[in-house]
Amino acid sequence: MANVSTTICGIPFSNPVMPAAGPTAKDGAMCQAAAAGGAGAIVTKTISVKPADVPRPCMAEVKGGFLNTELWSELSKEQWLETEYKLAQETGLPLIIGLGYTAEQIAELAPLVKPYATALELSTHYIGNDLSPIINALHAAKKAVDVPVFMKMSPHPNIQEIALAMEAAGADGLVMINSFGPCMSIDLDSGLPLMGSQSGYGWLSGAAIKPLAIRCIYDAASVVNIPIFGVGGVTNGRDAAEMLMAGASAVQVCTEGILRGPAVYGKIVSELAQFLDERGYTSIEDIKGLTIRKMKERQANYTSAVPEIEQQKCKMCGACEVSCVYGAITRAGQLRIDRNRCFGCSLCVSRCRFNALRMPASGLQEVHHG
Repeated sequence: MANVSTTICGIPFSNPVMPAAGPTAKDGAMCQAAAAGGAGAIVTKTISVKPADVPRPCMAEVKGGFLNTELWSELSKEQWLETEYKLAQETGLPLIIGLGYTAEQIAELAPLVKPYATALELSTHYIGNDLSPIINALHAAKKAVDVPVFMKMSPHPNIQEIALAMEAAGADGLVMINSFGPCMSIDLDSGLPLMGSQSGYGWLSGAAIKPLAIRCIYDAASVVNIPIFGVGGVTNGRDAAEMLMAGASAVQVCTEGILRGPAVYGKIVSELAQFLDERGYTSIEDIKGLTIRKMKERQANYTSAVPEIEQQKCKMCGACEVSCVYGAITRAGQLRIDRNRCFGCSLCVSRCRFNALRMPASGLQEVHHG
C-alpha cells in the first residue's frame, strides 16, 4: 500500500485530505465528523470579529457545480473559543484555524486562537491590484503566533505575482483556490436568482472550478518554494492526484463534503492510495509536482494521434460516436475509428466512462518543433 502520509511545515499529516474552511467545518461537531470520516487534518470555518449575517438561500447545486453566498462563520468568536475549538482539538488531528480578514481583525483574533492552533489559514477574499491589505494581515498574524500561517487565495490572472509576494512577505504556505465569482443562477419558476443576496449573485465551487484551480496551483507551484494546499473541485482520489501532480502538497474538500457527507474524506484517501498502487508509486511524494517536472521538456504538439481502443472494455454506449464532430467513429459490430477522418482531438477519450479509449503515448509526449 502506498504511503499517503506527509509532513508540511513540520506538521505530520496521516493523509493529505481535509475539509476546507466552510460549512463542512462550521462547528466542533462537524470537525469531529470530518475526523471520523477519515480526514487527515481539520480546517475550521473562518471566523471574524463579528458573526456573519448570511443571506438565504445560501447554497444550491447547479449543473456542473455548486453556488453559494456563504460568508465567514455565523457563530461568534466567543462560542468558538469557549466550545467549538475544544471539540475540534479533541480529534487529535492538526487543527488549522481559519481567520479573516483585515490586519486589525487578525491582530485581535490571532492571539485568542493561539492556544488551539496548529496553524492559521487567512482568507484573502477577492483582491485587486493592491496587495498591501493581505500582506498587512499576514504580518499581523505572524506577529501574534509562532505557528505556520497559510494564505488562502482567490483565482487571479496574476496568480504567480501574488504567490511570490505572499512568499516574500513570510507566508508559510498557500491555499488555493477560493470559490469563483460572482456568478448567478435563476430559478425558472419564480424568475428570481437562486441566491438570497441583494444582488442575486453567488460564488461558484465544486467540480466546475477544478480546471481553474489546477491552473492556479500549477502556476504558483512553478515559482514558489512554500507548500500549497489545493482546493476547488476535488470529488475523488483521481482529482486529489491531479492536484498533487500540479504541485499541491495536500488537498482540501468543501463542496463534495457538503453533498456526500463527511465519509467522503476517507473515500478520497482510499481512492488516492489505490491510484498510487495501480501505477507503481510508493508515496504521494512520487507524484507531487510531477507535471511541473515533465512540462520543462514539453512543447506544443500539433501532430495528430488516433486513440487506441480496448474492445473488451467497450460497452458500445455510443457516447464517443455521437460527439465525434469529425465523423471518425462508428459502431459496426465493434467500435472503429477511421484514421483518415480522426483529428486527434481526444474528446472521445475524455468522454469514455469505461476507459476503453486512450491516447497512445506518442500522441501525448511527442515534441513538435514546428
